[in-house]
Amino acid sequence: MTQNDRQRHAMTREELLSLPASVDIVTAGRAFGVGRTTAYALARSGAFPCHVIRAGNSYRAITADLLRVLHITPENSEAAAEATAAASSDRTPSNP
Repeated sequence: MTQNDRQRHAMTREELLSLPASVDIVTAGRAFGVGRTTAYALARSGAFPCHVIRAGNSYRAITADLLRVLHITPENSEAAAEATAAASSDRTPSNP
């Protein structure tokens, strides 16, 4: 996979925030910008960057931990920043 392929398949903040409670290891790998083979190798070796659960023959990554490792929370999302900026611009200065 080339650099352009990785960028094209990279996950946006909105996509990350809309993930279910756990995701397959390939999706988690996409969040970290690694491909399928690397994601499975990291999971097998116990070196995946977030908590991974082995479920039979597959691996699942816990989304909450994935977001924590990436420092992504709803509070620091672009939408929250825009809402905060809009709320502060709506405030009128009080008279002394």
